[in-house]
Amino acid sequence: MDLPRPRRVSDVDALKALAHPLRVSLLHHLVAVGPRTASECAAEVGSTASNCSWHLRQLARFGFVDRVEAGDGRERPWRATEVGFDIGAFSEDPAVRTQQDALVALQLNEDNRLAQRFLDRQHDLPREWLLATAMHGYTVNVTAEELTGLLGMIDDILRPYLVPVRADAPEGARPAHVGIRAFPR
Repeated sequence: MDLPRPRRVSDVDALKALAHPLRVSLLHHLVAVGPRTASECAAEVGSTASNCSWHLRQLARFGFVDRVEAGDGRERPWRATEVGFDIGAFSEDPAVRTQQDALVALQLNEDNRLAQRFLDRQHDLPREWLLATAMHGYTVNVTAEELTGLLGMIDDILRPYLVPVRADAPEGARPAHVGIRAFPR
C-alpha cells in the first residue's frame, strides 16, 4: 500500500508562511484531529478565533489548509491538506536556509509545548495511557547512510498509524504525539 507522504516544502515563500509559531500549532492541530473551525482551533492553541482565522487564511494561500463544507450552514471548518510537511535537506541558499532554521526552531518549540502539556495533564489520564507513554533518548553509532535508512524504517512503521491516513482505528484510539530527532552529536 502506497501511503501519503508529508509535503516537501522548499519554496522560500511557503517556508515563510509556515515559520510562525501559531501557524505551526494550527497546522499540527489540524493534522492531529482533523477538520476544525477557527473557534475550535483557538481553544487548543491558546489564541482567539479571529487571530486563528487570519493565520489559517495565510496557510491556505500556500495550500497547507483549505475549507471543508459544513452541512449545517455554520462556520466552515478548516482541514490540513497533507499528512504533514518536511523541509528536506538543509539548503545552501541562505534565504531558504534562514526559513528552514526558523521552522525547525518552531518545530522544536511545538514538540516541547506538547510534552509540557502532557506533563501538566498527566494526572487526568487513564492509567493505561500513562503506562503506554514513553520518552526515550538513544545515542546510536551510525554512518549518515545508516541514519537515513533507520529514519526511513521508522517512518515506514509509523506512517500507517498517522491520523489522516488510518481509517481502521479501533475504539479507544486517540491521537498520540511521536517526535523523532536525529542529528550528529
